Amino acid sequence: RFQACVYFASVFQAMSCGIHYLASVFMAVTPNFVCGFPGNVSSVLFHNFSASSLQDTWTLWTSADNYIVVQLENGDIWELNQCSRSKREDSSDLAYEYQGNKSVFPCSDGFLYDDTKWKSTVVTQWDLVCDREWLAKLIQPTFMLGVLIGAVIFGDIADRLGRQRVIWFTSAGQFVFGIAVAFTFDYYSFVVVRFLLAMVSSGYLVVAFVYVTEFVGIKARTWASMHVHAFFAVGIMIVALVGFLVRTWWVYQIFLSIATIPFVLCCWMLPETPFWLLSEERYEEAQKVINIMARWNKINTPCKVSELYSVQQDDQVSDRTGEKDTSSAKKHNILDLFCNWQIARRTITVWLIWFTGSLGYYVFSLSSVSLGGNEYLNLFLIGAVELPCYIIACIAMDKLGRRNTLIPFLILSALICVLIMFIPQDFNILIILANMAGKFSIGVAFGLIYLYTAELYPTIVRSLAVGSGSMMCRVGSVVAPFCVYLRSVWIFMPLLLVGIMALLSGILTIMLPETLGKPLTNTLVEATEMGRNKKSCSGKTPPAHSGTAPEKIEMFGQETISTEK
Repeated sequence: RFQACVYFASVFQAMSCGIHYLASVFMAVTPNFVCGFPGNVSSVLFHNFSASSLQDTWTLWTSADNYIVVQLENGDIWELNQCSRSKREDSSDLAYEYQGNKSVFPCSDGFLYDDTKWKSTVVTQWDLVCDREWLAKLIQPTFMLGVLIGAVIFGDIADRLGRQRVIWFTSAGQFVFGIAVAFTFDYYSFVVVRFLLAMVSSGYLVVAFVYVTEFVGIKARTWASMHVHAFFAVGIMIVALVGFLVRTWWVYQIFLSIATIPFVLCCWMLPETPFWLLSEERYEEAQKVINIMARWNKINTPCKVSELYSVQQDDQVSDRTGEKDTSSAKKHNILDLFCNWQIARRTITVWLIWFTGSLGYYVFSLSSVSLGGNEYLNLFLIGAVELPCYIIACIAMDKLGRRNTLIPFLILSALICVLIMFIPQDFNILIILANMAGKFSIGVAFGLIYLYTAELYPTIVRSLAVGSGSMMCRVGSVVAPFCVYLRSVWIFMPLLLVGIMALLSGILTIMLPETLGKPLTNTLVEATEMGRNKKSCSGKTPPAHSGTAPEKIEMFGQETISTEK
């Protein structure tokens, strides 16, 4: 009961991470626009259509190459393009086609935007079009850069100051910075505050994974950690719903941010994890938390910290007289992930899978609003399809194995990317379903790689391997927005890149060993041997200190792994 309450309270806030990660898909949208004009309009021409208001012509706008002809009350006739405007020398005849002389002017009177879908976005607020378009394209990459930096900073702080304090600070920070974004006064302050929001959102997600992993028992740990992603996906669905209901960007941002309030009000009640307290030798506080857990769970004989500590001390003495694992573990660095060809090849493959999973995840998510049809429904479905994919991943990785699940889903996502290229653009429903299938397949692979990486490496470099893979994941999330922008070069360019990466990752994964049912390795020699002789690996990797107290302590609290989208 206690673990369930802590778990659902913690993952509830993970929804706000999904909200802020994808909020820009509607906040920074660029509607149709043309140059402004100096004066009041009397009539408007667009091909064979005439109107008295510019707003009546937006429904006919089909391409950025189009232009609109307007006649002002003073008789001047202007041709309005997106990034320039032309004044006709002969204003005696109002016609769409004109072969006479024209004077070209810059858009010094600002721009006129189509507000039929979005009343206001950050693009229309600060005119992030034409020569300022690159500023709009930096909004999501700078956010993802904040995600990368925040994960590193708050992950380290959580190890130093505790999980509880970081959860308090980052959850409050998501609310404060989320609201502050809505009241920024210019583009640069908007980007800076969004960067800070990204840091605390990323920090919360990293620490929340560790926090729930340290509280949830071993039997439910795989499902519990995997379904933190599911709550992230619910946040994406909330973005679609709020975007449909609210069409002004700063009001939209406020509504998204207040989703944090329930957790901010109650997060102070969440306790520190006993494992962190034990690691800091704060045994009395750890005992208090364990006693509270025992009362909630109606256990009459709670675990005694003094007994665990005495067993741990005995094990440390045996370690000093034996292999001295503790001192040797401190000497390892990232170069150990390339200590021989077998491990180096494994590291390159794992890094590629992390990068591809993140790249594919965000390419499918960010480009969903450009698939045609209802963009709000598209994003909602792209988020909803994640919910069953993590269930399938949990079942398949336990029944078929980690590698045997990862390979087909990576290759399937590559095939789906190719399939989408051959679907006619008029078949919107089929395109959306194919993108949902692509997001599903890449989501399975993306969710599975966290656990698989931990099992592929020995204890002495396991955290290092997962941490470096997570960094590659964040690099993929930074690259993904730029990949989506390549649609302007070729509409299928993002899918082509994701497909190539997924296919390459799937092929290289064939060379990885299966880890299902195998004991965790302790040394690089054992990990290398697992790759060379997959059938007899378990026989060659006897668990260290079999049946001793350290093994029992590990069963109570295994090494936790911080993971993040």
